[in-house]
Formats: sequence, structure tokens, C-alpha cells
Amino acid sequence: MSKGLLSDPIFHDADKARQWLEARLWKDGAVCPHCGVVGEATLMKGKSHRPGLYQCNACCEPFTVTVGTLYERSKIPLNKWLAATQLLMSSKKGMSALQVGRMIGVSKKTAWFLCHRIRESVKLAKASPMGGTSGVVEADETYFGGVESAKMRTAPTRKGLKYTKGGKGGPANKRVIVALVERGGNVRSFHVPRADAETVAKIVNENIHHEAKLYTDESKLYHKVGQNFSEHSTVKHAAKEYARGDVHTNTIEGYFSIFKRGMRGVYQHCEEKHLHRYLAEFDFRYNHRSALGYEDADRMSASIPGIVGKRLTYRRINAA
Repeated sequence: MSKGLLSDPIFHDADKARQWLEARLWKDGAVCPHCGVVGEATLMKGKSHRPGLYQCNACCEPFTVTVGTLYERSKIPLNKWLAATQLLMSSKKGMSALQVGRMIGVSKKTAWFLCHRIRESVKLAKASPMGGTSGVVEADETYFGGVESAKMRTAPTRKGLKYTKGGKGGPANKRVIVALVERGGNVRSFHVPRADAETVAKIVNENIHHEAKLYTDESKLYHKVGQNFSEHSTVKHAAKEYARGDVHTNTIEGYFSIFKRGMRGVYQHCEEKHLHRYLAEFDFRYNHRSALGYEDADRMSASIPGIVGKRLTYRRINAA
């Protein structure tokens, strides 16, 4: 395995990786994944027991720190899981599976599997509304990547449908991403089938506090929903107006810039069915950026709680 960025022993020694993981998931003592009892387990010692095996004194079930997590029953060594996580968390625009595989010593296929599972682990859980009672939230949508199908879908006719951005259908055959960013705070992005007023209004209403200020561009998508907030101000990009005092969408445009540079320059190709996972990856890194006090090691540690409750399962094919 390559050194440098991965110089910490936890990325080279499975036992040290397990001890590091226990320290972060079991801050108050070993937690039994079977009955939930904390600090009532005995470490099983001896050559007949694998390292890190505990037995719960309450339910008598054996377990390790990986039971009930993303890493349970994985044949990939724990130190390589952590190494792949560190590489993704410390690369602002991401890292390709091929490069991850080179650096941690696994095949491209294995690295691709690791990266996608890690993206699943950092998906944002249900959170409180953005903006609070007086904060500013910027909202915007972008179009990225072509729609994939046997024959490229043509832009849907607008007859009988509600308006979209600019009253038109938007770029044809493009994937739509709607994002919200709180000034000095977090971002939430969503891949949606179409950017119409109904879809955008649902996202905005469910994720922004109604006493917050909403800043957007001149898109008609936000005219009606903007009335639900304490203030809705816009800038007119068509007239080359990009900022009017504090009113602008430069923050969300900056996030889109990072996302697109990463997707085009690093990942290069992304199937539409996986786009939401890449958005989760970029969202997590942005929400744990240096400006908010997170450095690489902090970002890595912050990603670990997301592995709990996301055990890998494999589809079983029933015998005929």
C-alpha cells in the first residue's frame, strides 16, 4: 500500500484499524448489537478466538465492532476500508476507483465497490430545516450529464405541464440537480427527474425554515414558493447582475463548480442511477470543509458513524 497520505498504522494493520474503530464507535464501552447493552461485554481471549471478539454478558451473543455495520462479514481487510475512506474524505474533488485501487492495493472492481459503499454511508440523514429563524439559504438548479437510455429521450413537451426554468423545458436530455446551501453552513443536493415548479417547491418547503431568507436567481421556479419565507430576493443573471449587496447565489454556484470539476476531471463517467451517491459524497465533504473547522482527519472521523446500521447484504437467488 502506498504511504504518504496513508502513513498512519490504522491503514496498514487490521488490528490497529479495529482498535481505532472501537474507540470511535464505542466511546462508553462495547455496545452489543444484539440487545443494545453498553459496557457489559467480555473480550474473548485465546488463539481459538479471532481478535476483537466480545461476548455480551446480558444476552450471551458474540460480536465484534463490525457487526451491524457496513464492514460486517466483508472479506476486505478493515484497514483497507479505512484507507479508502481516508482517500475519499481528503480529496476535495474526489478520487477515481482506479487510483484508490492503486494506492491501497486492490483491484479496480474492489475499489469501485468500496467507494460506492462509502458514499452510501455518508448520505445525509433526515435533518432539521436549514436557515434557522434569520439565516440565508441560496437555492439553484443545474444540469449535468446526459440522460442514459437505449435512445436518448427528447425534451418533454411543455403542453399541459407546469412551467420550468425560464418558462422552457431546460437543457434537453440532461440530468437535473437541485441544491440548497446555507450561508456559512451546509449544502443539500437532490437529483430529480425534472426541474418544475412543483418538484422544486417540495424540496424547498421541506428543507428550509420558513423564517429564513431565500435567495435565488430570476428563475420562475421560485416565484410562488418564495412567498412562504420571510424574504425572497433574486438577482437577474440574464442582465449580468450577479450580486446586489448580500443578495447573490455565488455560494451555491461555487458548490456546483466543485461538483462539476470533480465529476468531469476525476470521475469522468457516472451512470444516472449512481448520481445520488456522488452527490452525497460531495455534500459530505462540503459540509465538513476546512472553513467549518474540519481537516482531513476530522472529516474521516466524522464519516465513521454513518457505517452503523448499513450492513451489506447480498441478493439470494431462489432455487427453481
